Amino acid sequence: MKILLAVDGSDISLRAVKYVLALRKELAKPPTVILANVDQPLLQRVAVTMGAQAVARYHAENADAMCNAARRMLRRARIDFLEAIHVGDVPDTLLALSKKHRADQIVMGSHGNGAIRGMFLGSVSAKVIAGSTVPVTIVR
Repeated sequence: MKILLAVDGSDISLRAVKYVLALRKELAKPPTVILANVDQPLLQRVAVTMGAQAVARYHAENADAMCNAARRMLRRARIDFLEAIHVGDVPDTLLALSKKHRADQIVMGSHGNGAIRGMFLGSVSAKVIAGSTVPVTIVR
């Protein structure tokens, strides 16, 4: 089983990691986990002002900050994982990663570190559910 595990460093996304750790115990063999993080692009005028190297460093530092706890949890549980770190539209990129890696399931938090902390289900979660061709597990 291949699981696309979307994380953004929020407490809710770390609950999604814990869900995958618990799910692993129920499976006959360990899942293949794709640890996915997608950072929103900066506004064009901000990116131009910062310059390409600073923007790349900004996104790399964000990805590290958002993935570090999940990496530690997966390593501690001895779960092998691949990393998919991207910059782009979050729901569209997660759906594309799911297809690219032929994920059997997507696991993600109900809402995360967005500008408006998921007033309802969370706009990213809702868009992933609507666009996915595989089961999506939303962890609260």
